[in-house]
Amino acid sequence: MGLFDRFREARRANDVSNRLYVQAVEQARSPAFFTQFGVPDSVDGRFDLIILHIMLLIRRLRGNGKAAAEMSQSVLNHMFSDMDRNLREMGVGDLSVGKQVKKMAKAFYGRSESWEEGMDSGRVQLMSAFEETVYRSVEQSPEQVSRLADYALTLDQALNAQDIDRLLTGDISFTVAELQAPAA
Repeated sequence: MGLFDRFREARRANDVSNRLYVQAVEQARSPAFFTQFGVPDSVDGRFDLIILHIMLLIRRLRGNGKAAAEMSQSVLNHMFSDMDRNLREMGVGDLSVGKQVKKMAKAFYGRSESWEEGMDSGRVQLMSAFEETVYRSVEQSPEQVSRLADYALTLDQALNAQDIDRLLTGDISFTVAELQAPAA
């Protein structure tokens, strides 16, 4: 493979990972999360939803070879680059941006670990993990917490059913019925 071929391939992979990241963010911005699931419509609530969708995407890619591992890392790179850009747009000073991104990275990894443990341990544990993180600043009904847990578990299954080769081309669907269903 020649130099230009490698450059084209790297650019294509970067474009795909950016497309995956953007689709995850678009799904995380769905109004239903704030109106039906009771997720706080705040910077923290929106960040938690982005983390959830990126975590589920990375969970799907995990264990599927070198290309999937590289795609996971590239998606994370896009996320933290976007966070850096957003902080700067919000007026955070240059000297503070690095510290803030480091805090965000710590939050990402902490929440991801907590939620994955909850997903692997069962719905009740996932609900508890969401109560401690997503709903930490507000009190929500058990039904809303339950809906978010059901959504995450259903989306995890839906992502696992999607062909890995198609995912690696940026063809992903975050659509699951739980998000469109009316509040109980």
